[in-house]
Amino acid sequence: MAFARDPHKLFPHDKLFAATILRLVPDFVSPNMVTILRFVLTPFVLFLMIMEDWNVAVPLFLLVAFTDALDGSLARVRRKVTAWGTFYDPVADKLLIGSVVLIIVAKYVNPWFALLILLMEVLIIAGGLWRKRQGVVMSANVFGKTKMFLQVAGVSFLLFAVWSGVSLFVPLSVGTLSVAIVFAVISLFTYGL
Repeated sequence: MAFARDPHKLFPHDKLFAATILRLVPDFVSPNMVTILRFVLTPFVLFLMIMEDWNVAVPLFLLVAFTDALDGSLARVRRKVTAWGTFYDPVADKLLIGSVVLIIVAKYVNPWFALLILLMEVLIIAGGLWRKRQGVVMSANVFGKTKMFLQVAGVSFLLFAVWSGVSLFVPLSVGTLSVAIVFAVISLFTYGL
């Protein structure tokens, strides 16, 4: 399989992670292990949100979302990029974000807005599958990374609003998720198509 972008090219946060957090990650921990951990922990995040145990759900969501940045940086810095990780890392992200959007955004903001976010994620995954069938594995790009960051921030703002009862975070969440949709469209054309 060919990579459409140099998968070892470092992003700005990779250098910061290399100097700090990655030093704490043992050598035997592979980036794919971190991605698998995200797959495993996502149902627990969702269960806690359904149970409305916000004291555990919010910090766990933030930790699981953080593993997205961690596994990518780990792969690029340690030069352990794999075709499996390049494909399944974004799938794990979309599973986490999409599920949380279904539970939280649909309930506390608007179901149609949640469906729009999910539709963009499905289109990006479909585009990635289409490219994979053509023998091309797409690595993350700045638009996809920005989209994911904005989605995590937007969902986090909404979770903080629900957790704390401070309604000011709701419009901040909607605004952030709206900008994330714009980046999702750009990501669709640069990653998925």
